[in-house]
Amino acid sequence: MNNAPKRKPFWKRPEGVTGAVFLGALILGGGYLFASALPVLIDLAQNTLYLAGMLAVLAAIVYMVLDPRMRNLVGYMYRSIMRWITGLFVELDPIGILKNYVSDLKGKVLKMEKQINILRGQMHKLQELIHNNKKEIHANLQLASKAKASNKQTVMILKSRKAGRLKESNVRLEDLYKKMEVLYRVLTKMHENSLILAEDIQDQVMIKEQERKAIHASHGAMNSAMSIISGDPDRRAMFDAAMEAITDDVANKVGEMDRFMELSSNFMNSIDLQNGIFEEEGMKMLEQWEKEGTSLILGEEKYSLLSKAENDAEVLDLNAPLKQPVRETGHKNQYDSFFD
Repeated sequence: MNNAPKRKPFWKRPEGVTGAVFLGALILGGGYLFASALPVLIDLAQNTLYLAGMLAVLAAIVYMVLDPRMRNLVGYMYRSIMRWITGLFVELDPIGILKNYVSDLKGKVLKMEKQINILRGQMHKLQELIHNNKKEIHANLQLASKAKASNKQTVMILKSRKAGRLKESNVRLEDLYKKMEVLYRVLTKMHENSLILAEDIQDQVMIKEQERKAIHASHGAMNSAMSIISGDPDRRAMFDAAMEAITDDVANKVGEMDRFMELSSNFMNSIDLQNGIFEEEGMKMLEQWEKEGTSLILGEEKYSLLSKAENDAEVLDLNAPLKQPVRETGHKNQYDSFFD
């Protein structure tokens, strides 16, 4: 596991917050006690025996600060204590966190399916509205043509203008449909990838839970401390680093799913198909997402989906059922590489 992901810095983890609070309290408390005891220490320093003891304590502190192995050992002990304290209030076990994510993902998949069905219904209505507008445009142009032939200028102008307004409306509605198609393609792909993600997490939990127990049993706190003193890699810490990297990756992907689902919900709520209008703000939010970098959960597929939505030759089948991913033989779990 030499290539395992680097662990998130201690101060950026939940136990780091606890550690910072405790460290601040220790510094303030130590400073107060030192200031209070300073007169007594000065009196004791006048005694040679006490002075020798105080110098020995000072030498030990200096040694701990300057010696890398001792400094690492003290740091390890401090981090372990802070992790234990934080674990009383917050779930820190990566296996437990991943189990929670699997449960959370299942709920999000159901929510996403409902959102996709609502969007599908809206797109069918929009298609019908565009189609009816085209029929009405054709009818008004025919009436305008007949009025022109009959030299009815007023009727010709009215029907021509109505056809023009309907054409302008359809241009806006077709642009709206393309954006809704982007939403649909992205949501259906996110739905598919979420199912794969949940399955990969479940596999990792099933395999790594027993492995983690074995590693923690054979590489206890004392073994880890001895590894740190001797300068050897701590297998337990490296395994935990890989597990924490997985939880971070999953957290980022779930967070992206949440943000996009909120974006799509806001976008859809801004649409009033009954009157053929929509808010520009929702359109701008979606366009901003399109311009952002590679998606964590979609990867490079994001650009492929956007390209398909803009390509008239890529006809979207709204009646096709949601794709359920089928695990192929030899499927490689996306998190296996974290333990290489």
